[in-house]
Amino acid sequence: MIMVIALALAGAVQGGVSTAGAEENEPAAGRQLLFYNHAYGVFDRATADAVEHSSYLRDFADFQVRTTTGSGGQTWTGRYLRGRETYLELFGVGDVHGKDGTLGSAGMGVSTERAGDLPTVIERLRASGITEPVEFRQTRDFGDGVPVPWFDAVFTTGQYDLFGAWGMEYRPEYFADPRGNTEPAAHPGDVGRERYLPDAYRDHLMRDVTGIRLAVTAGDLAATVPLLKAGGFAVRALPGGGVVARGGGTTIRFDSVPLEQVGLRQVEMSLNQPVSYRHEERIGHSALVVGPGSRAVWTFEDQDRPSRPDTP
Repeated sequence: MIMVIALALAGAVQGGVSTAGAEENEPAAGRQLLFYNHAYGVFDRATADAVEHSSYLRDFADFQVRTTTGSGGQTWTGRYLRGRETYLELFGVGDVHGKDGTLGSAGMGVSTERAGDLPTVIERLRASGITEPVEFRQTRDFGDGVPVPWFDAVFTTGQYDLFGAWGMEYRPEYFADPRGNTEPAAHPGDVGRERYLPDAYRDHLMRDVTGIRLAVTAGDLAATVPLLKAGGFAVRALPGGGVVARGGGTTIRFDSVPLEQVGLRQVEMSLNQPVSYRHEERIGHSALVVGPGSRAVWTFEDQDRPSRPDTP
């Protein structure tokens, strides 16, 4: 799922963004409300094509290539690695409309597990100084021209460079539609990630995303930190202006960099069972190292950039 759909329809709405949360070490009061759901990155064509045609990835993970139609008829074609509760979405340059299809563009969704928690997140955002959070409802068209409500989302601002994060809560209408292939609720109010994703991960090695590292501009980082704090992540400042956010079994690291250096840099994944070997798979300008043990690390290297970096 990508940002361009929501922000294009939300227009030029802007919310006040406070950077104070980046210096705090404690999460917002109460239980955690938002959890890492998925992240996406846009890579050069050589890497995107190598991912799409990798036979190894099809064995390693519940892997699929899918074109999705969202709100307003916008479409995007992604390469997906799906785990038990979390997933990863990979694009090539131009696979997404507008600047979200620019090399180095990235995004991240953090979602609720219980129905009704997103309004609480929005209240926390307003209390933290985000005076006008951008709210949006995403839909999905399964091919019959009838959009189904998919999830509600909130952004801290409608303005961003090449990265944005959003809070989200899946809609009951989506769970009720059999075409979504979702699972029955495990308890009243269950809108969780495990219910949303299929159980095909059991037939592969990858289990979940446990860590992610992104290089973003200082402005995009400042817009992201309040959302993470409102969702209950513990956020710690790093030397050089970056931050680390922890919560719900996932560690998210942000490095603050100039615009021409932004992008999804690394993903750590847990495995369904430990392996005794170390395997390195070269996939375009990236390296996926699996084992030894119960984890894999996928590192994305310098991509083929044009002579002049694309800018919004």
